[in-house]
Amino acid sequence: MAILLVVAELNGNVVTESTGELVAAAKAVASDGDEIVVAVLSDDPAIVGASAAGLGADRVLTVQHEALAEMGAGSFEAPVAAVTAISNSLSPAAILLSKSDFGSNVGPRVAAQVGGGFAQDCIGLSSASNGRISVTRPVYGGNALAEYVFSGDGVQVLTVRPTIFDPASGDGASPIESFDAPTDVGKISARLVETIAEESKGVRLEDADVVISGGRGLGGPEPFEQLQALADVLGGALGASRAACDAGWIDHSHQIGLTGKSVSPNVYITFGISGASQHMAGCSGSKVIVAVNKDADANIFKDARFGVVGDWGKVLEGFRAAVDDLAVS
Repeated sequence: MAILLVVAELNGNVVTESTGELVAAAKAVASDGDEIVVAVLSDDPAIVGASAAGLGADRVLTVQHEALAEMGAGSFEAPVAAVTAISNSLSPAAILLSKSDFGSNVGPRVAAQVGGGFAQDCIGLSSASNGRISVTRPVYGGNALAEYVFSGDGVQVLTVRPTIFDPASGDGASPIESFDAPTDVGKISARLVETIAEESKGVRLEDADVVISGGRGLGGPEPFEQLQALADVLGGALGASRAACDAGWIDHSHQIGLTGKSVSPNVYITFGISGASQHMAGCSGSKVIVAVNKDADANIFKDARFGVVGDWGKVLEGFRAAVDDLAVS
């Protein structure tokens, strides 16, 4: 029997939807008799543990320490210490985290601590013939997909791209157990002094079913207000290319790509984005890509299922009118 350890990610006092997706990913590679354990790291795990109990895992471990209150705000030493302690205690076959700021920082550090292998941004998981996990992940800036199999017998640590798996659910009866925080969880070299949170509304970019993105072709910051309005109507989120963010037209929190966020919405609509490989690496998991660009030779049309060659402003105007008509009817 092997243990698959899922590290929960939190949004306030509840686990995020991506945690349910990680449980589903663990179930996809689990063999009969394997145990799926969700680890909840928090300064007040009671409420969070209850929400994690509904994900269909075999059990939930809660680790409580005041230092873990800051883990979602850029301080990663405490959760690394906590997950490492759990790994040393349980000896899991694999540790799964979400491909987020949290997971991307904690995952490789934990792998180094436990002497395991690490795979980043996995978009596919399966069981290999040697009993290890086979992962599929983008390479060469998203221009290709490669399949890797963990070698040896060390802990397999991996991050899974959000929205690739449908969230798992259960009857809420997963037993909740307390795990003593390690003595070094509070011994951190950098401490968060102040957090200035950007005011945000609507759905998170990583969780959106529809993402509307703009690029250099928009020519300035004003068009992003129109894209935001369209995203609001469709119940989606607003994204951008690195070029638009570097130009100061929109905050970098909206950046999608190799050096930004990875998204996997059902529909990804772009206006004025050429489709450089660095950008496509962040949206290659989209179910349907719709591209609007005045350059018929733009690289993005190679990946788009639907494309429109034309002025983005005129196309957006007609698209918005069609959406409004559907809403009325």
